[in-house]
Amino acid sequence: MPTDWNSQAALCVEALGTEGFAETLANGLRSVIPYEFTVIFGYIGKDRPLALFDDFTPERRKLHVDDYLEGPYLIDPFFLASIGDTPQGIWRLKEIAPDRFYQGEYYRSYYVQTGLAEEVGFLIDVDSELQIVLSLMRTEKKFTKTEMRVLSEIQPVVEALCRRHWSSIDRSGSNNTSDILNQKVADAFNTIGDGALTEREGQIVELTLRGHSSEAIGRLLSIAPGTVRIHRRNVYSKLRINSQGELFSLFLDTIGAG
Repeated sequence: MPTDWNSQAALCVEALGTEGFAETLANGLRSVIPYEFTVIFGYIGKDRPLALFDDFTPERRKLHVDDYLEGPYLIDPFFLASIGDTPQGIWRLKEIAPDRFYQGEYYRSYYVQTGLAEEVGFLIDVDSELQIVLSLMRTEKKFTKTEMRVLSEIQPVVEALCRRHWSSIDRSGSNNTSDILNQKVADAFNTIGDGALTEREGQIVELTLRGHSSEAIGRLLSIAPGTVRIHRRNVYSKLRINSQGELFSLFLDTIGAG
């Protein structure tokens, strides 16, 4: 384990339970691996995430936190990993993203605006209800294999610290968001078009926006890729749109309506 990390980990232990813990942890991580930005979200099922910490500039915070919490989180690979069967650990974004993520509309219309070269995240199970993702972001270059190995070496300590610090966090409401809003956001894929879509079409909208190809959607839904394409054409016809970009805009409008 890196020598610098030992002293930094001690500072993190001393900061447990205080408001300065997350910043102390971010400083400790930077002493081992240089990177620009840190963001920590708490995920409780499909509820609106808890924004636990970030060190963004105000402009970046609007994109990475404020805008993200308005709906794009639903198709973020790290959010999906938190509610799926991805084991806890340190992950590169590309390792957990769907097969067409970088050609999908979430990436092209939202994520590309971040200007990030790479994002890696610690996926941490605090308990059966709460998962935390601690993301490290770079704008200039990707993390090397050596750096990823170092992060893997300190992973058990990072996990233990986060688990201890956030084990007693208030979970009565994600960022004080009402249950009604949580339900509206969670159901957004199925309510696009004011109920014009069938349940199957809603599933295909969700998987398409998350970045899955027709082949991958077919495997997930046990239908032929050609059937997926037919459903997608029907969706576009019912919604009177012609592109995935318009579909993504409708998704965001659906969340913001009401």
